[in-house]
Amino acid sequence: MKGTLNLLSNSQVALIAIDEAHCVSQWGHDFRPEYQQLSVLPERFPNVPRIALTATADARTRQEIIQQLGLSRAKTYMSSFDRPNIRYIISEAQNARAKLWDFIEQNHSEDTGIVYCLSRKKVENVAEYLSSKGRKALAYHAGMPAAVRQQHQERFLREEGIIIVATIAFGMGIDKPNVRFVGHLSLPKNIEAYYQETGRAGRDGEPANAWMSYGLQDVITLRQMMESGE
Repeated sequence: MKGTLNLLSNSQVALIAIDEAHCVSQWGHDFRPEYQQLSVLPERFPNVPRIALTATADARTRQEIIQQLGLSRAKTYMSSFDRPNIRYIISEAQNARAKLWDFIEQNHSEDTGIVYCLSRKKVENVAEYLSSKGRKALAYHAGMPAAVRQQHQERFLREEGIIIVATIAFGMGIDKPNVRFVGHLSLPKNIEAYYQETGRAGRDGEPANAWMSYGLQDVITLRQMMESGE
């Protein structure tokens, strides 16, 4: 952060654009804590215009963005959140992995997709399970070596028919237009996170599916993660 500030201070900056601005809010702290430090921008660059951009921000998050980034005098512009090409399917968690496979086999037997899980262990187990079924499934989580994560991400972007099984560490800035499905084998942290993650499907405007299983264990796990976090 210090090096970046020094670089900006020695440059003629015309505009500061803060993308994925929802990461300054509470649900973004765990994996993008650096966004919290962006509050120094109005102090260091008081005469440089700033704009904050995000595809997902409910009323509370919009207020946090304004407060954290010092944008109290800024105008707010909003467009529709509606993604009519995405069909949402929700299933109870009993035999969730088998239900996920049935959903993929029946609807997306050759398609590119993303499956989200809460834990790294579950990510690896599900990737192995889908691979054993004959699909090209790759794991992605923050505990993996950076080079392996990069390789899996590049394969996902370059090849067709890849399924990435990931924690929420995967997806920010990923703009592959033909992701045909996003699955959740665990409950997301909140509805905003769910919208952000399912929104990675069908960016080409063609039909896509969002499939999710839910169960009491997800609630327990999320509560434990909240209590152990900052």
